[in-house]
Amino acid sequence: MVTNMPQSDRMSFSEAERRGVYRAIFERRDIRAQFLPKPIPDHVLGRLLDAAHHAPSVGFMQPWDFIVIRSNTIRKSVHDCFLEANRQAAEIYTGERRALYESLKLEGILASPVNLCITCDRSREKGAGVGRQSDPDTVLYSTVCAIQNLWLAARAESLGVGWVSILDPRPIARLARDTRGIGARRLSVRRLCFGISGRTGVGIGRLESRESLTRLIHFDRWDQRDEQRAAELFELLPANGAQK
Repeated sequence: MVTNMPQSDRMSFSEAERRGVYRAIFERRDIRAQFLPKPIPDHVLGRLLDAAHHAPSVGFMQPWDFIVIRSNTIRKSVHDCFLEANRQAAEIYTGERRALYESLKLEGILASPVNLCITCDRSREKGAGVGRQSDPDTVLYSTVCAIQNLWLAARAESLGVGWVSILDPRPIARLARDTRGIGARRLSVRRLCFGISGRTGVGIGRLESRESLTRLIHFDRWDQRDEQRAAELFELLPANGAQK
């Protein structure tokens, strides 16, 4: 890293660097299928965790911990939890949507070379409580920022990441506590599976489509929309811009 350049230059990104950041954002996908058995090198895993650890957190509380899981026994227990939660989730759909839901590959717990359990410690004292008094949920928001950092870094490393959300958090928290000594105060647990994948996404787009951004923009107050005015914000974006 070059450190002897002027501060203004260090704050600027080149055009290629900007394109790289936006490419990672726009190409990030939720990957659950076609994970390859190739292991993730430790130095790459280290870079991903370091990126996550450099996420913003309210009051600099850094409420996260990371459990790297390669044990097949632990992953099998988590997979059993997924199967039960997925069975219950499928019951809300009927007909063609039920068939479509059941055709989706919604987890890669066993197929991916690495699972990552990210915990959120609601009682962590680091940060002296700054910013938390009026909104305690900022501890969760901060942890999600770490997940997003890791996700984008993984895309830059050409790795696929899947967020396994179809899990009952109660047995998962008990499993994490039993298998890795998580204290009872760490109540929130999120799981990711990641590795090298030959697929671009989970296919959830067959159930939903991306909402038009121009309909989601309000000016000055809630429900004061102006789609034409909003569209002007994106006139100079390429045809595949984020608002599509």
